[in-house]
Amino acid sequence: MNGPSDTYSAISQVDRQRQEPEKIRLWREQQKERLEKKDADEAEKKEEWREAAKKEMEDWYKHRAEQLQKTKETNRAAEADFVKERDETIPGGEWEKICRLCEFNPKGSKTTKDISRMRSILLQLKQTPLVR
Repeated sequence: MNGPSDTYSAISQVDRQRQEPEKIRLWREQQKERLEKKDADEAEKKEEWREAAKKEMEDWYKHRAEQLQKTKETNRAAEADFVKERDETIPGGEWEKICRLCEFNPKGSKTTKDISRMRSILLQLKQTPLVR
């Protein structure tokens, strides 16, 4: 036989040959410590970001709720004014109501439908009312 006859001593001899040098072992330990520290820092920063995001979302929802409340109040007030104005009857004031409700400006935005025919019919009716 070549080498030791005991199998355990053969394995230990191979282990000694494969054993890392001291510098590499130290480097691995230092690298492991650095990585653990980086992981801990990353987890800490991640938690800070989560807290900041949570606070920001709470502020955004609070601001949005305030805006919605203000919009609701404004819309209710505008609706009440519109209903009051719609329901009041002044003799001879029908055309003034129509003029307030309809947009007679020919330069409308490009995204709205063409209402020029309706506008011309209303103007024609205003100038020459129907005979009953």
